[in-house]
Amino acid sequence: MLSGLSLLLAIAVAVVFLIVSSSKLKWHPFFGLLAAAAGLGLVIGLDLPTVTGLLKEGFGGLIGAVGLLIVLGSVIGVSLERSGAARRIADLLIGNGSHPGLRLVVLGAVISVPVFCDSGFIILAGLLPALALRAGSKIAPLALSLAGGLYLTHTLIPPTPGPLAAAANLGADEFVGTIMLLGAIVSLPVIFVTWKASGWLGNRISAVLPAQPEGEDAPPLPSLLQSLLPLLVPILLIGLGSVLKLATDGIGTEAYILWLCDPTVALALGCVPALLLPSSGTKASWIGDGLALAGPILIITGLGGAFGAILKASSLADDVALWAGEAALSPTALLCLGWAVAALMKTAQGSSTGALVIASGIIAPLLPLAGFESATDLALMTLAIGGGAMTVSHANDSYFWVVTRFSGIEVADAYRSYTPLTAVMGATVLVVVVLLGWVI
Repeated sequence: MLSGLSLLLAIAVAVVFLIVSSSKLKWHPFFGLLAAAAGLGLVIGLDLPTVTGLLKEGFGGLIGAVGLLIVLGSVIGVSLERSGAARRIADLLIGNGSHPGLRLVVLGAVISVPVFCDSGFIILAGLLPALALRAGSKIAPLALSLAGGLYLTHTLIPPTPGPLAAAANLGADEFVGTIMLLGAIVSLPVIFVTWKASGWLGNRISAVLPAQPEGEDAPPLPSLLQSLLPLLVPILLIGLGSVLKLATDGIGTEAYILWLCDPTVALALGCVPALLLPSSGTKASWIGDGLALAGPILIITGLGGAFGAILKASSLADDVALWAGEAALSPTALLCLGWAVAALMKTAQGSSTGALVIASGIIAPLLPLAGFESATDLALMTLAIGGGAMTVSHANDSYFWVVTRFSGIEVADAYRSYTPLTAVMGATVLVVVVLLGWVI
């Protein structure tokens, strides 16, 4: 089986093939991902039955994890759009219309603390067309702002599972409060950079707005409370579940409450007020359109999981652990190494949570070499790894496909906008963490 530099070269070729197949050859992402995943598996030395098994395992595993979320979120998004609730919420979010991109970055950053970024974008993407019309802005910069804000705290601030797992691996699980506080401090300059970068990158691409129905009278707008309930119900339930998991043991009555707070159950409950929104059409058409929207996303997302499964079966993690174990590093260098290992794992296998878990496990034995023992040191290391875990998002990341499909950004344009945005965000996190390490 390939290992070391040969393996890195093979992964690099597979990533380049993904980019070229969609942007130059105009292949559908389905065939590009399938060919890249299967080809990489064979090149690194896996036999054909093993490759086939990993493709099916990775596809099914990721669909099982996010499939219902995508379907239910699609139904909520279509309901918000068709009922006019999206326009009502746009009035609340945009206000006087100033700095809508900044408002979306902040909104995403707040929501993604308790809610997975995939779920958050699926829930909120239905607002983008109305927000763009209300603010007189292109949709692409707003979509990137929302995607970046959600992505930021997803990898940095507990109780999101990835940062919590990294903290546990690093022995910092007793310092979650410190990680949350420093994570909020680190997020402030990154929010500003995300806003500016989203505007600059988004203005150079286009996003296709959903087709508007013709020949129908616009229904009266629902009330603000009616419009907000489909969003607030799942967001508040998922947030409550995250808090309860930290504060309780999940036994007895608490177990039933936690079941209600499961993201899938929470989104299903959010569909109830969504489908009760007033409409001049039939609610069955909303559900049908939501399912039609979710289908292609499910297929592409599953293939992203298949690509990741091939990478996880390689020796990449062992190679990185071997290279890292040979280094004796200063505190700043160790922070940079933690960021770099997480960035490599994120870029190679797609999952931010997986990158956080793997990188923290690799770095943990090296902490004594730099004297990392205090709550501040361990929190900064957790944040450095979190910054690496957002660098960079591309075709093997399910969130990449959620962002492209729900925002109307073409895949080739996403490589020119969303992917470099995540690189800029991750690099900014590293710079801020290193500066904080020098100051405190």
